[in-house]
Amino acid sequence: MKKLSYSKLVVVGIFAAAMAFVEAAVVIYLRKIYYPGGFAFPLKGFVHPEILNIEWFREFFTIVMLATVAILAAKKFYERFAYFLYSFAVWDIFYYVWLKLTLDWPASFLMWDILFLIPLPWIGPVLVPVLLSLTMILLALTIVFFCDKGKKVYLNFKEWFLLIAGSVIILFTFMYDYGKLIIQGGFAGDFFTLTRNQEFISAVESFIPVYYNWLVFAFGEILILLGIFMFYFRMRK
Repeated sequence: MKKLSYSKLVVVGIFAAAMAFVEAAVVIYLRKIYYPGGFAFPLKGFVHPEILNIEWFREFFTIVMLATVAILAAKKFYERFAYFLYSFAVWDIFYYVWLKLTLDWPASFLMWDILFLIPLPWIGPVLVPVLLSLTMILLALTIVFFCDKGKKVYLNFKEWFLLIAGSVIILFTFMYDYGKLIIQGGFAGDFFTLTRNQEFISAVESFIPVYYNWLVFAFGEILILLGIFMFYFRMRK
């Protein structure tokens, strides 16, 4: 790997880690307000609709910021894609590092967390996003490595299919619990007003996740890794 690429990875990594602290700080404030005794499931209903809207925008613009630094770090699409994956992964890992250092949370990698809120809550054990982040770093570094070799880097249809299919399967495991709560409770028709639906809020306040489908996650992760390995061995030839 070229010295310039190492420098870019360091700078992008510092930016992502710093952003992660800002993210962790916001979460610390929210927990002090809504979970003064410490965060745990069941959720205490939904936050105020106006605050929830701000949270959605905050999450969206976090992705925009990570994408922007990737665009600045490289010129070609696949290099930018690699730096985006890398920045996202470092941000996600350091988010938990900062929470551990400031709140001593999570107590273990198997503790459940809210991972994302768009368009509905994603939940799962902390270990899952950490493993995904390491996988994203693997793909990112592989792309940067071959770009530095002067190769014409691209993902073919099979590789994209495996990466996307694996990602969709894993996203299903994140959104399954609250998706099931919405569908089985008959709340789908009121999706855009759920934060004001007292019956739904009561259902949320009594729901405690107890089972994560590790088998489905493993299947999705294997598909992603297979796509990465296929890309690596094809580019190596």
